Amino acid sequence: MATPKGLFSPDLISPKVASAFPESYQIRPLEQEDYHKGFFECIQVLTSTGDVSEEQFNERYDWMKTKGEGIHYFLVIEHQNQIVGTGTIVVERKFIHNLGNIAHIEEIAIRKEHQGKKLGLKMIQALSSLAKNVGCYKSILGCSEENEPFYVKCGFEKGGRTMKQYYEEAMLAYERG
Repeated sequence: MATPKGLFSPDLISPKVASAFPESYQIRPLEQEDYHKGFFECIQVLTSTGDVSEEQFNERYDWMKTKGEGIHYFLVIEHQNQIVGTGTIVVERKFIHNLGNIAHIEEIAIRKEHQGKKLGLKMIQALSSLAKNVGCYKSILGCSEENEPFYVKCGFEKGGRTMKQYYEEAMLAYERG
């Protein structure tokens, strides 16, 4: 079997979900070439990324493809040779629930000029399908209160509170780039 071009095999994406995207929009795994197709510009709709060089991107990508295989699944939506959407699942392997796996949905971003086309909903559907296809028994995500109605529309239900703790040294290093 040939090595997939992307971060993982596109066969893990449900054909039914993939075909639900509007014409000229393609959902697929992240590829190294996506650095030049505006991946960072897309994800910056969500948060700051810092100034990541192509070399740094390639190092992280290669690590995820080799050492992080089966853990990191980045999906992108490509439209006219440009990345216009992205979303991620990170698979956590548990000891509970009969050694079950949980998908953490992260980093959902749709470029501003492509919002309102239900691409966010379709991205969540693609990530949920992907999570099932890699053996997860549930998906969880954190969101702001203002985004709760969107995720409820996507089939999620409130499941508690998310807490966070930042580590000053790591944040300072991040801010310095």
